[in-house]
Amino acid sequence: MQVIVHGGAGTVPKEPESRQTVLETAANAGAESETPVDAVENAIHVLESSPRFNAGVGGAIQSDGVVRTDAGIMTDDRRVGAACSMPGVEHAVSVARLVMDETPHGFVSSEHAVALAEAYGIETGVDLRSKRTREKWADLEAPDGGPKAQLEWIRDQYGQSDPDGRDDPKDHDTVGAVAFDGERIAAATSTGGRWLALAGRVGDVPQVGSGFYACPAAGVSATGAGEDIARVTLSRRVARHVERGLDAQAATDLAIEEFGELTGSSAGVIAIDSRGGIGAAYNSDAMQTARVSASSR
Repeated sequence: MQVIVHGGAGTVPKEPESRQTVLETAANAGAESETPVDAVENAIHVLESSPRFNAGVGGAIQSDGVVRTDAGIMTDDRRVGAACSMPGVEHAVSVARLVMDETPHGFVSSEHAVALAEAYGIETGVDLRSKRTREKWADLEAPDGGPKAQLEWIRDQYGQSDPDGRDDPKDHDTVGAVAFDGERIAAATSTGGRWLALAGRVGDVPQVGSGFYACPAAGVSATGAGEDIARVTLSRRVARHVERGLDAQAATDLAIEEFGELTGSSAGVIAIDSRGGIGAAYNSDAMQTARVSASSR
């Protein structure tokens, strides 16, 4: 099994060595799995349970003080599942897989996705705030009132850590994984969203072709500025380049170059192609990855 995982594209993180250890644990958990779908789910479980990343526990808090999780998963035969806007769900990737495996749908949202998860034994009602996010939220003065008041409050703070406008190092730390067993490919991405997004905001992660994509040519997971990733369907763009003859590394490099030119924003992508080539590229300050391949085990 070949597996590559990412821990998000953004600023240079504090304690990168500790984060890298978690990423390597995740990649190894994936590589020990039976199938590519198991591999990406198991790898992402490790990352969703770590408060060092913006997925599951430690996810970003939205404008109403709630952490909501999103995820998407897809296989090379274009089976797909996604779930979004789920309060209290640590393992969003498992809900996405549930949608793919057990329903005739591709996407289930909000409280209905939470109810579906609970009905199939996926843990819900989890406190997703970490020590870091609790302290950050406690330092703010959230307004009373509905969406309009919240929108006015967050307008100049969305995605930022403080009034000076500096990016939160963990704000882009969406996590993802791609796996290939020599025949089959799977890709998945999971996130806690972006800091101080309007309550109910959904970014690129659960959108097919944006935050994740898989087809016979390649599997891809993306991370970064979600609205812009969705505007250019970044993951699909990488796969299209592979379909046109590029290997995974060349495809990720070209897609990130195009993304920067089109949007002026930062992002990162990982991919595995059907020949077993692995690629990773980003135009942010950093994107940590870990990979395990059959040849190295």
